[in-house]
Amino acid sequence: MKNDEISRHWKRIINTMNDGLMLISAEGIILMVNKSFERLTGYSAKEAIGQSCTFLACDACEQTLNNLPGEWCKLFQPNQPDMRRCRCEIVCKDGTYLTALKNASVLRDVHGVVLGAVETITDISAIDRLDHQVELLSRQLNDYRDYNGIIGTSPAIRKVFQVVEKAAQSNSPVIIFGESGTGKELVARAIHERGHRKNGPYVQLNCASLNAALLESELFGHIKGAFTGAYRHREGRFEVADGGSIFLDEIGDIPLSVQVKLLRVLENKQIERVGDHRSVDVDVRIISATHQNLLSLIEQQRFREDLYFRINVIPIHIPPLRERREDIPLLVNSFVQRLQGRTGKVITGLTPEALQRFMSYAWPGNIRELKSALEYAFVIAEKGKIDVDHLPPSLSEAQPVPYEQPVMAKNSKEKQDLIKALQQTGGNQTRAARLLGINRVTVWNRMRKYGIDLNKVFYT
Repeated sequence: MKNDEISRHWKRIINTMNDGLMLISAEGIILMVNKSFERLTGYSAKEAIGQSCTFLACDACEQTLNNLPGEWCKLFQPNQPDMRRCRCEIVCKDGTYLTALKNASVLRDVHGVVLGAVETITDISAIDRLDHQVELLSRQLNDYRDYNGIIGTSPAIRKVFQVVEKAAQSNSPVIIFGESGTGKELVARAIHERGHRKNGPYVQLNCASLNAALLESELFGHIKGAFTGAYRHREGRFEVADGGSIFLDEIGDIPLSVQVKLLRVLENKQIERVGDHRSVDVDVRIISATHQNLLSLIEQQRFREDLYFRINVIPIHIPPLRERREDIPLLVNSFVQRLQGRTGKVITGLTPEALQRFMSYAWPGNIRELKSALEYAFVIAEKGKIDVDHLPPSLSEAQPVPYEQPVMAKNSKEKQDLIKALQQTGGNQTRAARLLGINRVTVWNRMRKYGIDLNKVFYT
């Protein structure tokens, strides 16, 4: 093909390009664009030709423009490279932004006089989105290392974080199940601080530490003269928490007489102060926690079934430390750093032998016990690394416990037995409970736990 024939087809050639292309005069006027330019920017050739190249509001161009007469763009100045590449944002016709890689090349005649420039626009918005996703995932990973004070990156604790994020956006009651020392208080506070009530008050109360009379007064308040020693009016925790959240720790220890009044708060959003018969409206999000099996307490008639159903709207189960051992090094690191700051001791971590003892120990007291073990070690050790002989006797003398997960096999059989019982009883939960030797509440709870849908039980 001859040069003159190539010249005749150059428009067709540039229209096969995937990148947008502009031909710009030395005065900055657009002389020609290709089809990809039209597709990327939304402007037709007719709309673009004759316009100043600045009409695309490219943010990178703002840095190269001059206000001096005859020197409107640095690209055309002497001693500047003839090619320039930059990442930029271009404003499209519909007002959206196009993230692009722009290449500009100066065109000169044989005497070096500037004739204009040709610019290509490469759409990198997809790459930009991937970069943002990688950045977000990286930030989430860092967040998970210390998620509102909860340390961990294991799959078990990540699952908790995911549920917390969703629970935080709801206003429904949350109940947190977990052994002592697993961090139920931290989870409760994370739900409050990551939700729309974060600017409201956060009030907590340990229900196990008070008798019925004191607990009722603490929760709902009292009026002057309501009982001996009530010398003045007193607001309860619910009134203080109005517009925010209240965390009721160890809710399984609430006496039955107080449970009735708590149920009223959940149903009517009203409280009555002790000694008063007037109702007070409260807008409070209830978060509760327990280390007990509430279903067993219901069977023993120590916990109301109707209250259980009202507080168990969003259950969150926190795994014990023995089921998330991958997080132990992170926890150790975090607590060692805090103790260094508090004590001023130059202790740089654990020896491999001590860390191995941490990894193989059963941790019946969970994270609280781990923290106490490190505090003990900081008292005994002077400097350097913590060794086995610096650990408390319960840890240094304990036999290593292999990590096992027998719960999964148990859960699988429990689920299959429940499905079989439901199939045999035609979906009647009361009869299925009788068949399995458990109560109806347990059947209902296991159906929720395993996501059992009666329609799927009979029609799949």
